[in-house]
Amino acid sequence: MNKQALRREDVELLAPAGDWDCMRAAVANGADAIFFGVEKFNARARANNFRMAELPEIMSFLHSYGVKGFLTFNILVFENELEDAKELIDACIDAGVDAVIVQDLGLVKLIREISPDFPIHGSTQMTITSPEAVEFTKPWGMERVVLGRENNLKQIQKIGEQAKLPMEVFVHGALCVSYSGQCLTSEMWGGRSANRGECAQACRLPYDLIVDGEQKPMGDVAYLLSPKDLAAIDLMPELIEAGVTSFKIEGRLKSPEYVANVVSKYRKAIDRYFDGDNTPPSEEEMRELQQSFSRGFTHGFLEGTNNKQLVDGTFPKSRGVYVGRVEKILRDGVVCKIEAPLKRGDGIVFDAGDPTKQEEGGRIYDLRRKGVKIDGEAGEGWIVDIVPGRSDVDLRKLHVGDRIWKTNDPALDKRLRQTFETEKPYRVFPVHVKAVGHAGGLLTTVWTDVQKGTTVQVDSEMELEIAKKRPMDYALLEEQFGRLGGTVYQLEKLDVDLQGDVIVPMRELNNIRRRAVELLAGERPKPPVYVKRAATVYGDAAHSASPVARGEAKLTALCRSLPQVEAALEAGVEMIYADFEFIKQFPAAVEAVHAAGKRIALATPRIHMPNENGYHKNILRLKPDAVLVRNTGALYFYLRHRMENPDADHPQLIGDFSLNIANHKAVDLFLEAGCDLVTPSYDLNIQQMVDLLERSKTSQMEIVIHQHLPMFHTEHCVYCTFLSEGTDFTNCGRPCESHRASLQDRIGMSHPVRVDEGCRNTVYNVIEQSGAEYLTNFMDLGVSSYRVEFLEETPEQVHEVIDLYNRALRGEISGTQVWKTLKATNQLGVTRGQLVK
Repeated sequence: MNKQALRREDVELLAPAGDWDCMRAAVANGADAIFFGVEKFNARARANNFRMAELPEIMSFLHSYGVKGFLTFNILVFENELEDAKELIDACIDAGVDAVIVQDLGLVKLIREISPDFPIHGSTQMTITSPEAVEFTKPWGMERVVLGRENNLKQIQKIGEQAKLPMEVFVHGALCVSYSGQCLTSEMWGGRSANRGECAQACRLPYDLIVDGEQKPMGDVAYLLSPKDLAAIDLMPELIEAGVTSFKIEGRLKSPEYVANVVSKYRKAIDRYFDGDNTPPSEEEMRELQQSFSRGFTHGFLEGTNNKQLVDGTFPKSRGVYVGRVEKILRDGVVCKIEAPLKRGDGIVFDAGDPTKQEEGGRIYDLRRKGVKIDGEAGEGWIVDIVPGRSDVDLRKLHVGDRIWKTNDPALDKRLRQTFETEKPYRVFPVHVKAVGHAGGLLTTVWTDVQKGTTVQVDSEMELEIAKKRPMDYALLEEQFGRLGGTVYQLEKLDVDLQGDVIVPMRELNNIRRRAVELLAGERPKPPVYVKRAATVYGDAAHSASPVARGEAKLTALCRSLPQVEAALEAGVEMIYADFEFIKQFPAAVEAVHAAGKRIALATPRIHMPNENGYHKNILRLKPDAVLVRNTGALYFYLRHRMENPDADHPQLIGDFSLNIANHKAVDLFLEAGCDLVTPSYDLNIQQMVDLLERSKTSQMEIVIHQHLPMFHTEHCVYCTFLSEGTDFTNCGRPCESHRASLQDRIGMSHPVRVDEGCRNTVYNVIEQSGAEYLTNFMDLGVSSYRVEFLEETPEQVHEVIDLYNRALRGEISGTQVWKTLKATNQLGVTRGQLVK
């Protein structure tokens, strides 16, 4: 869509709701749609959430106000959960939910088997960041895609113009440092997967930066992966003109006051644009947004990558509004030249630059200006004495220069609560009424709910009589039919066609009005009707593969350097995966592998952005035997190339872990789409893996049995931010080519940070993960292909690991012996990782 194509009614403001108060706050403050989760299957497991049994009540409430309701189903669904997933989808269809927001493509397949027309929105967890990724979803009839937060305005416009599917974009709230759907950190460190709504926020923890083996002094910068919060309110005109149709506010864990505040501000911004008013938001509006929740505001990636602006690094949590610095410490308070309005009762915190320590803070007890108490609000630029509550702050722990933040504004909270803590309707809708009648007949009225498009007819119970004194006229009917206070209606237009001087008793007019409102209001909550089939979850999905005999299984090796490739060839591996940081290193690997008479697969990046198909054209020019495909955009590119060049030789397509395959429906979808082999998600534990394999085509599956788990995958570049004066790849000087960086966690483990061709960073777990003990289980279920992945291993270590696993696959040693040998020879240890969670 272009600027001219978008009308006000095309644009949707989409608000979060973690509970009923948040939902009311969103409706009261102008949201067009709400997204919410129920007790299962959503990416905010820590939110209060609603219950499945409440769905009819929720949708009735929302639809009565003309607001849409979208259910978040944006997690991976494990095999043993598919029946429950079907039950929830059935309940959504019956309750008239307007759409489900889905991550798992296996669930998309299941929904389409249940209903051909129930609306599906592709979650940001699908990692959709290119026109090709949108095209990949089209066979399953999705109504909308939620783009990755990493897309900039030009890319958003290009995706909209090429893919021609409505786009939803985040405009406010917390930013994930990792690409949504591609973060495995919580999974690795605590068995709490971000792909399961259980994110432990490892990005908000402090890290030390290790560069070439030495700790780099960083001063008070410790939160190297903690982004500021997104606030794109001043970019609304550009976003609308880029073709965005839904503006999404993050915050299902936030308070109703936050929801009321943010929704009302963005409602005004959208309305201002369509009113032709290009006034930016005021300073007061921005301060109020910061007050509800803010780690500092940024445009994120919308104006392009600016690593310096994205991550501040000095604190990981909401600070609120910056007030100023402590200039002097008094007997009972501090002196400060304030940069934001302050008043008694406001909450403040003193920031000494180390958020890991207990900070001093509390309520303002008094404000003085030149020794005189301030009754109202202290203005910006004033020099004031801030006197905290006597038991709140230990003044001895404060320092001159400490930053002061206003963390809470009770007056603002009270004003926001009043918007939704009210008995009045949250919004009203126009009705048009037509009244017709003549003496001896009934008074016929036709009432039209303009927004809903519903019309009802209500006739008087008594006949019209000739008036002896004051006949009914337009003014009388306007007054009586306009008495709609306390309802969701207001009279906008009245047509009167009465023949002669006629009248009915006043109570008749009141009865007509009440019955008409009752009938119209009864039509508002009625749910949309979708087609529903009697689909089954499993169908013909019974597993029938034969066990793999010892010696028949094959080992593949993923290498990240040419010496590793050469070592893997010497160790007798028949299939090598090359996953190098820079594509210029690929030709040497292809040449070496083919010279040895072996097969090679080249790995794509995990992310596919607009205008990045050159990378994949280069891969095809190198004529590899296979491509390890890591995202749906790249997969669509290779599938289209197959279709457009039917007589050419095509590489085998291997779907990697990052496609997030967690159930047999997803296996079937990717195999039917054209993958030759697929890799299960790293989110599965051993029981979930077995459940999946029992119902899947295991002859077309490969399991990664040994690897360093790729925890964060991010557009934010650690090298650029902290080892360069630049802001992005155009001016950073490419420190990644001359240095090796890692992030050291709180227990002293240094996790390597690697860069790909698109300057995206992956943080790998320094400890290896092995599933050697489960090889027998997997072989018994018919899996014959196993992959070991290397990171920084020497050629000798590559030899050793490959030899161990080959011996286990031949039955010469047990998986437990592999495990014990690895543990004995690896100084950092080896973990079983997510398989035992």
